[in-house]
Amino acid sequence: MAQFFNKSANNIARISMVAAAVLAGVGGFAFTQFSRSSYLTGRYVEKQQPVQFSHKHHVGDDGIDCRYCHQTVETTATAGMPSTQTCMNCHSQLWADSPYLEPVRASFRDNKPIEWERVHDLPEYTYFNHSIHVAKGVGCSTCHGQIDNMPAVYQENTLQMEWCIACHRAPEKFIRPKKEIFNMAWQDGDLDEKERKQLKDDLKIRSKEMMTSCSTCHR
Repeated sequence: MAQFFNKSANNIARISMVAAAVLAGVGGFAFTQFSRSSYLTGRYVEKQQPVQFSHKHHVGDDGIDCRYCHQTVETTATAGMPSTQTCMNCHSQLWADSPYLEPVRASFRDNKPIEWERVHDLPEYTYFNHSIHVAKGVGCSTCHGQIDNMPAVYQENTLQMEWCIACHRAPEKFIRPKKEIFNMAWQDGDLDEKERKQLKDDLKIRSKEMMTSCSTCHR
């Protein structure tokens, strides 16, 4: 009986299988990198705001505490946005006639809130509470980065599930003493491993199993 396939077909089949495996691997790697890119996550992208408020000036230069503007960050799920009255506490005296701040004066005059462009926006199916993170030793800069060095705020981290889970699996790597929560200069290396484990116990942080349970963030 005549041979149906040429002898070279075996080599072609082997090469095809290897090529398919390589292409699948490259495709999978490309997908994971693209899914983490700033194009999809919005990471490092500065958004245009109605007023170009500089955290670098207000926090870094003037030393204004986060809680002066974000007054509910320790008590509620949301950090809260400052009312125009908060802005005018200073700017009724400082730069009071600056054209640059006319949107702020107009908001105060017309009693209409400034419509800020949201920078950190989690999906609606994700539950996040600022107050519990602050209470358990998670500092502002852990999630938001060095806000005191940002002329325009951008998203420092991906905010993807894998990023959240990394902290929930080992919170002792990211927590800090409560007195340092709003310290933008704090570094993770400021505590050694033993101090971190003790701090985790002192803050009564729950088990990894409960912290990584689906219902913790998806309710």
